[in-house]
Amino acid sequence: MIERSFWVTAPGRGEIRTAPWAPPSLGNIIVQASVSGISRGSEALVFQGRVPVNQYDDMRCPFQEGTFPAPVKYGYASVGTDEKGDRVFCLHPHQDRYAIPANAAIAVPDDVPDNRAVLAANMETAINALWDAGPRVGDRIAVVGGGVVGCLVAALAGCIPGSYVELIDINASRAETANRLGVVFQTPGSASGDADIVFHASGSDAGLSTALSLAGFEALILELSWYGDKTVPVPLGEAFHARRLTLRSSQVGAVANSRRARRSHHDRLVLALNLLRDSIFDCLISGESNFEELPETLARLATDPGDALCHVIRYDQGAR
Repeated sequence: MIERSFWVTAPGRGEIRTAPWAPPSLGNIIVQASVSGISRGSEALVFQGRVPVNQYDDMRCPFQEGTFPAPVKYGYASVGTDEKGDRVFCLHPHQDRYAIPANAAIAVPDDVPDNRAVLAANMETAINALWDAGPRVGDRIAVVGGGVVGCLVAALAGCIPGSYVELIDINASRAETANRLGVVFQTPGSASGDADIVFHASGSDAGLSTALSLAGFEALILELSWYGDKTVPVPLGEAFHARRLTLRSSQVGAVANSRRARRSHHDRLVLALNLLRDSIFDCLISGESNFEELPETLARLATDPGDALCHVIRYDQGAR
């Protein structure tokens, strides 16, 4: 028996590698992958070799093999079936079969299909962002950047009673997605401004400038974008000080401080999968392809993503 996995072999290049199947260690379970998801932001930066040297340790994902920049086996959104026939989610790189400790496999609810379940890692990020920001009843909330994380943040924020949420993106096609998620879509030039909280998830310095401009007096701007090795100019002149703004980072690697004493990483991931029971999140799945095509697929998404949101990789015909 062999296992097949995707490796970044050099910046901008990847391949499917095979290896002999090793018997699992005591206490491990075997998972046969059905689908995995491409987390386009961080995976594109890893694929392009843009992880800064001083972030090599912090950017390691569970069950990663190899080291940055390459060769490295990377990824963290896998859904499969264990030996008992139960569907599970795991923060595992793209691989067709793998053995993991039993506590690393999170049960997928029966009413969450495989494709939607791959959003769990991104949903974790969105949950953590709301825990970091602490939105309140009636808040005016702006979300700059209509990628998967931005859309999930907007959808969750829109569930807060009395909130008014705008999803802001330069891509006008995101208007349909925003409508399905129950929030208002705006382009940067038409956004309302005077927001109580601004979430920034565009991954661009222009988006960060927009986020700062939309914040009201003493508002919070929560930075969700990770720029890899890119230096980003931040416009801290203009009205930044006069409006007494707060610019704060949020990162999923640590549970938000407001919940850290009472919630574990496992608790947060279970919550993410339960929130994905809602079928509205199906609109965030924008395409799928076979595992064998992953080297070409990731190369395309890293350089020319177009309107892509979450792209699903399929391993067999048993996914559901």
